[in-house]
This record gives sequence, structure tokens and C-alpha cells, in this order.
Amino acid sequence: MNTVTCIAPVNIAVIKYWGKRDESLILPTNDSISATLDIDQLHAKTSVMISLDFKEDHIWLNGREQDIKNPRLQNCLKEIKKRSQLPGYMNDWKIHICSKNNFPTAAGLASSAAGYACLATALAKLYKVEGDISVIARSGSGSACRSIFGGFVRWHMGVDKNGADSIAKQIVPASHWPEMRILILVVTDEQKKIPSAIGMKRSMETSQFLQYRISHTVPERTNKMQQAIIEKDFKTFAELTMKDSNQMHAVCLDTYPPCVYMNNISNSIMNLIHSYNDAVNDVKKNC
Repeated sequence: MNTVTCIAPVNIAVIKYWGKRDESLILPTNDSISATLDIDQLHAKTSVMISLDFKEDHIWLNGREQDIKNPRLQNCLKEIKKRSQLPGYMNDWKIHICSKNNFPTAAGLASSAAGYACLATALAKLYKVEGDISVIARSGSGSACRSIFGGFVRWHMGVDKNGADSIAKQIVPASHWPEMRILILVVTDEQKKIPSAIGMKRSMETSQFLQYRISHTVPERTNKMQQAIIEKDFKTFAELTMKDSNQMHAVCLDTYPPCVYMNNISNSIMNLIHSYNDAVNDVKKNC
């Protein structure tokens, strides 16, 4: 039996990924930028095992067995085995996968991103795959490619129709902006009523606002965000983050039928932050 265990972090997008130009390859319609959270706080932990004695492939998530034939999971396995450096006979051994999140799943905290980044990393170590694995993580969940790296990360949408250049690259490590802190306020642990993949597809099909966002807003905003991160310009960083979040949720409301991901508590928190900024007449670094 060969076994590998890995831990991967959650990432929170500050320039959002919302919409695919290719559903099967998970290729985005725009670049996105994210901040990787502290792995000691929020993470996915995955163990992968292959053995001659295993009769079937199996996967468990948070203690419950899942469908091993999930297409995205199979995409990851397929890409890993293409690059495998194990002896040929070992590639035919069955695999068991056990994954656990220490935060609510499908509640808006990018559980699939952390999960597939963790899975891709563990599989790469198990099958002795070398080189960039962000493409493999992306084949499971788009934003998973950003969780391969720490600090601030940019996922380049790329132009290649096969997705070879749709990869994530680190902008700066966490050590570049050590005073940065991100608070995660879990207002509910209920799963989203509309999974992100379905919401994105619906938006691509029905939202005219999304098409405007893709062509007019995001390209310039993404470059400004990257520069703000490099220069540690918090005011610009904060304003762009809030504006981009508002626009993504506006796209979701412009979708038909609409996708609603915020609730009354979310709106109250947002209003509190704007009220505070108005009171001090600034976008403050701290309270």
C-alpha cells in the first residue's frame, strides 16, 4: 500500500471568477485574483491510498462515501495518471480517497477549491508527478488552481482552446503583506441552494450584465488589483474587493431565474462596514 496525506488552504477571491468559456475543461471567461487563507485556520485534509489489495475505487468526504464516478474527480485522476512516474502495473491499482474539511462544505467558503487543490497535490505526490499541477487542480474545480499557492494568486484565463495556458501564478507570498488579516464570518452553515457551477452556467446563458462585466470591467480591475497588492495599497485593494463582490452578486440577480447567495445577516455586515467607513470618512485598515 502507498499512502500520501496533504493539507490545502481555502482561498477567497477578491476579483471574482464567475462564468466559463468551456464547461468541460473548466476554462474561465476572465482572470481572477484571490487571497490564500492561513492553512492553520481553514483547510481541507486528504489522504490517498493505492493498493493491490483494493477491489474497487472509493472516496469519502467528511466521513460519508461519495460517487467515485464524479466526472470532475475522474478528470483529476485521468490527468494524474497521464503523467504518472510509477511503474506501469501500479497505475492499475485501485485507489481509496478520504477527505475532510474543517469548515462548512458548500456554504460559500470555497470547499471545492481547497478539496481539489488538496486532492491534486496528494495524487501528484502519490504518483510522483512533477511540475505545475494547477492545471490538474483546475480540472476538478476552477478556483482550486489558486489554492495550490499561498499569498495572493492570479488565475490567468488563457487563450489556448485546450486550456494549456489557463494556470495560476503567485503574485506575492503571504510574507509580502504580513499585517493583512481576513475575518471569516460564518452566518450560516447551510449549503447553497444553487451550486456555483449551476449558477455560473445560468448566468452565462441569461445575464447581459455578465457579458458587460467580462468585456469592460474585469480586465482593467484585475490589473489595478494586482498593482494594489504589490504596492500594499489597502484603500485601493479594499475598494476594488467590495466593488467586485457587489458586481458579481448583481450579475447573479441579473441571472434568470436569479441566484441569491447573500442573506439578511450578510447584508447587515456589509452595511456595517460601509457605515463605519462613512463615519471615519476613509476606508480604514483597522477599527
